[in-house]
Amino acid sequence: MARVITRDGSASSDGRQGGPLIVTEDEDLLDDLLRLCAAAGARPEVRHGVPEGRGGWDAAPLVLVGDDAVDRVRGAGRRRGVVLVGRDQDDSGVWQRAVEIGADHVLVLPDGERWLVDRIADVAEGVGRPALTVGVIGGSGGAGASTLACALAVTAARAGRRTMLVDADPLGGGLDVLLGGEAADGLRWPAFAQSRGRVGGGALEESLPELHALRVLSWDRGDAVVIPPEAMRAVIAAARRRGGVVVVDLPRRVDEGVAEALAQVDLGLLVVPAELRAVAGARRVASAVGMVLRDLRVVVGSGGTGRAGGGGLDGLGGFDAEEVARLLGLPLVGELPREAGLPGAMAAGMPPGGAARGPLARFCTAFWERVPVDATGGGS
Repeated sequence: MARVITRDGSASSDGRQGGPLIVTEDEDLLDDLLRLCAAAGARPEVRHGVPEGRGGWDAAPLVLVGDDAVDRVRGAGRRRGVVLVGRDQDDSGVWQRAVEIGADHVLVLPDGERWLVDRIADVAEGVGRPALTVGVIGGSGGAGASTLACALAVTAARAGRRTMLVDADPLGGGLDVLLGGEAADGLRWPAFAQSRGRVGGGALEESLPELHALRVLSWDRGDAVVIPPEAMRAVIAAARRRGGVVVVDLPRRVDEGVAEALAQVDLGLLVVPAELRAVAGARRVASAVGMVLRDLRVVVGSGGTGRAGGGGLDGLGGFDAEEVARLLGLPLVGELPREAGLPGAMAAGMPPGGAARGPLARFCTAFWERVPVDATGGGS
């Protein structure tokens, strides 16, 4: 039976990495591994023993060693990314054989198929450092969270970072509208509502509208669609695998789907107007979000009057950004500036943060400079 495939571990001409190296003579096991590689979109190299010469064993991004082939690879050089694959659930000796060949993992089929497909797909996509993922949440209605999320994404893209903006609030009206791209070609959330398992990062990126040098996953103009938690998890994970920056605009409520998004957020920004009622509401939001997200910080908006409550209710009138942060018990990122003429600019096609010298863009640029992508888990 002819077996595919590439003969080295180098990247292919389309930018994808070489597939895994499979070492086995077990035909049934090989058929299963080839099936899993096909499901992951990878083209493996198949050998009966350790390849000789340049490439091969050392260069392969992942090595799958059948349990039948342990003796044939025992003398190979130690390296990371070796998985020993077997079928016998009751074979306790498999762990000793894994140690002998320096395997990172032991996998027993069929139970480990989903994990292995994900791992193979990672190497096929050339997955590196995951994206820095920032979630933006409004502490109250009209806080400006969606505007800030758009501005953060626009400024990140303008700085040359691979950027994806994800609208996780089905009742927010659609971030593509804020970006002036409601008619842009590309998929919206309803197309991903039935996603299960793994979503390809490259396929996701290419399917979405491209607006202002970033990719946007938003809502269409139809009825609101409930995104199951599994779909939310799969789509956010796919976005993160592409590296760079992912900005997620989140609703104030925390249901199962939002919890799945929060679980993949590195840093959350709670946008709170400097108004007494807004601060009181934001405390409830922060409490719910904080159960899932460890790193939550506050961005203080000016509110309706620029001061708290406008009238000193309960003696708290006039508290400033530091006081808002203290009342919420959260680190302060800064004060979200007003930008004169922003509604008119957006109506004319200029997105939030689109004016590079405007106060909103300067605020976002300063944020990215203080939170460098490479220092916080993202890749450029």
